[in-house]
Amino acid sequence: MRLLLDENLPVALAEHLNSSGWDAVTVGELGMKSAPDAAVLGRALSDHRVLVSADTDFGALLASSGSAQPSVVLLRMGSGRRAEQLAGLMIANLPPLVEDLAAGAMVVITDQRVRVRRLPLG
Repeated sequence: MRLLLDENLPVALAEHLNSSGWDAVTVGELGMKSAPDAAVLGRALSDHRVLVSADTDFGALLASSGSAQPSVVLLRMGSGRRAEQLAGLMIANLPPLVEDLAAGAMVVITDQRVRVRRLPLG
């Protein structure tokens, strides 16, 4: 699975995910640091990547667009999460979600649970 990590996540998260066999790049690596959310979402779509963020605005953008892609993973953790902790949480939870994310989904991962809503959001 190809992942695009938003700028609100630690850069080291991409390194942890890549070393575990995931294909992860950051918006900074693509020259999109401080880019508007709509541009980041568009880049995830054009690059066929799942956007991973802690920014709840992406859900609203997907809902207003009515689009079935790209998929978004929203990480909703308490503050102070280190990159290796976030990577562990993602690595533990993403494999069973591959089919949903390929079809188009908004996934929210918290410490307690995982919620999946298929796109388009209505």
